[in-house]
Amino acid sequence: MVGVLPKRIILMRHGESQGNRDTAAYTTTPDHSIQLTPQGAAQARRAGEELRRVIGGAGCSPDWRVQFYVSPYARTRSTLREVGACLSKKRVIGVREESRIREQDFGNFQVEERMKVIKEARERFGRFFYRFPEGESAADVFDRVSSFFESLWRDIDMNRLRHDPSNDLNFVIVSHGLTSRIFLMKWFKWTVEQFEHLNNFGNCEFRVMQLGTGGEYSLAVHHTEEEMLQWGLSPEMIADQKWRATACRGDWNDQCPWYFDEFFDHLPDDSDDDHDHVENQGETNSLSVCA
Repeated sequence: MVGVLPKRIILMRHGESQGNRDTAAYTTTPDHSIQLTPQGAAQARRAGEELRRVIGGAGCSPDWRVQFYVSPYARTRSTLREVGACLSKKRVIGVREESRIREQDFGNFQVEERMKVIKEARERFGRFFYRFPEGESAADVFDRVSSFFESLWRDIDMNRLRHDPSNDLNFVIVSHGLTSRIFLMKWFKWTVEQFEHLNNFGNCEFRVMQLGTGGEYSLAVHHTEEEMLQWGLSPEMIADQKWRATACRGDWNDQCPWYFDEFFDHLPDDSDDDHDHVENQGETNSLSVCA
């Protein structure tokens, strides 16, 4: 069997955690050990029910399947456990714990007052490039998410999941807010400036990247323009998502300003370039005659 493209790649943030409820939890508990609150567990169960409606509702193949990728943190694994309670065993191909989609590293134990000062400095410096002392920058997260992409594509190209192409395949990535935004940034080739304007996912919110009619993934297939505006996408970014919903796989969107126009004040058009070429040819011929 050849590789099967998943119909959807779904990014889900974990449910409400003890750290979301009270940041003082990070002063005594390692970030990776922070647990869900009861509210977070309930959010995850509701998200599981909504996820099932999305991937198994009207218009879906009757024998759809799900492959999960999950961050190793306690709160993401607990979120996955609650989500899985809404699915039957035959629907789940498997689960892979993937450390490259873990939360941004903020350092070790986080002293509350010190972290407040550090996060204020991050706002002044820029959220993407600021590196937490003893931790990571969002740019560091970008690098490891890029590495995760390679594994994701190998799973598809080598058909490691042994999935029947006649049925819908869904990848669900249970991760963290910043990591999920970085995933979208990498996938859709958004700039650092565009990333800086994105809003974080709410607890157990998810974004659905779905195959369009031409084979490109797009947020606009499942989500509305109003939703994308709320997430911080600009009108130009939304227009690109709408283009992707019908674009042929591998096509290049010439209307994307961040692919070209944003980086130049002015470049000669083709006719100017031809004129320069003719002038250069004339100079070359003159030099040849003189020689």
